[in-house]
Amino acid sequence: VQLQASGGGLVQAGGSLRLSCAASGRTFSSYDMGWFRQAPGKEREFVAAIRWSGSATYYADSVKGRFATSRDNAKNMVYLQMNSLKPEDTATYYCAAAVPISTLARARYDYWGQGTLVTVSS
Repeated sequence: VQLQASGGGLVQAGGSLRLSCAASGRTFSSYDMGWFRQAPGKEREFVAAIRWSGSATYYADSVKGRFATSRDNAKNMVYLQMNSLKPEDTATYYCAAAVPISTLARARYDYWGQGTLVTVSS
């Protein structure tokens, strides 16, 4: 599966952005999907994940209550709605795909897309 994230940009603190991840391949609906981010000079960190069916989601504590991920398997798309953005959310955001395992939080992501840059100004 090939992935491409988009929707990044410059936003003021408190604002919102919606990231999209387009997937190619007929097997998209069989993968759990995740969002990650990497800020300059920092390691990549997990942000959110969603089950292949959309039946479950999982979030990092730092974004819980502010971000929401969803998917549309008919369109081969996964989304990350980001609200109440903070300057510390500034990073390049990536989407990734994982073969489902029993625990969504322990997914191993084998496929990665190009990132999209989100900049939150104070």
